[in-house]
Amino acid sequence: MADPTLPEDLLKVLADTTDPAELATLLSDLLTPAEIVALAERWQIVRLLNQGMPQRAVAEELQCSVTTVSRGARQLRYGTGALARAFARIDGEG
Repeated sequence: MADPTLPEDLLKVLADTTDPAELATLLSDLLTPAEIVALAERWQIVRLLNQGMPQRAVAEELQCSVTTVSRGARQLRYGTGALARAFARIDGEG
C-alpha cells in the first residue's frame, strides 16, 4: 500500500503551529477519536523502543500486540530516520 501524499499546505500549517494546545485542537478537528488514539499509541511505542525498552515489555506496558510493536521497531530501524531526529530534538530540550 502506498503512503498517501500529504499536502504541502497541511505540512506547513502543522510545522508552523508552535502552541501545543492549538496543535491538539487542530488535530482533534482533522482526526477521528480512534485516529488520535492510534497516533498516540504509535508514538508511545516508538518512544519506549527508542528509550531501549524491549518489544515484549512495550507490548505489556501499553497492552497492545507484539505485532504492533514490531511495526514500530521496523520504522525505527529501517525508516527514514525522522523519528530518531525527532527524539534527538525533544530529548535535547531543557
